[in-house]
Amino acid sequence: MRNLIIAFLFFLPSLAFSQSFKTESGEAIFLSKAPLNEFTGESEKLKGLIDLEKNLVDFYLDLNTLKTGIGLRDRHMRENYLETDKFPFAEFTGKMKSIPALNTGTTYPVAVVGKFKIHGIERNVEITGNLQKTSSGNLELKAKFDILLGDYEIPLPKLVFYELAEKQEVSINATLKPKK
Repeated sequence: MRNLIIAFLFFLPSLAFSQSFKTESGEAIFLSKAPLNEFTGESEKLKGLIDLEKNLVDFYLDLNTLKTGIGLRDRHMRENYLETDKFPFAEFTGKMKSIPALNTGTTYPVAVVGKFKIHGIERNVEITGNLQKTSSGNLELKAKFDILLGDYEIPLPKLVFYELAEKQEVSINATLKPKK
């Protein structure tokens, strides 16, 4: 019996890595800091998965859910720049450089390498952030990364009213629940 308990305790840490977590309502925010105009776009429709056993990180966002607070700007952003009728999603798929132990209540820095795709263009990126396992068994993810619009062939508006920075600062906040 004692050997069985020892074997179970030895196997227990690997159970933590066999879990998969998902979110249907994460938050994605972009910040555009142009010289004459600074604004954010936000969506609470980020969907994603973190599978610790497979070391898979996979997130996507319907770009039509982004809101900047000005309806006309939102429409022009979707129609003229993001072209969401042809390219409705931003997507990221990657792997963590190392999988943290995820002890409850401890925040771990993580780095994920993978492919980010927007506007029909896919690029290799590294995204850094923090991951924490809560007492309820959820994962809390906070990450930030920058994208250059030119890298994804997204044109910059010519009108000052719609001034947009070449560099967009992207933040992600998500609570991922154990997938059942």
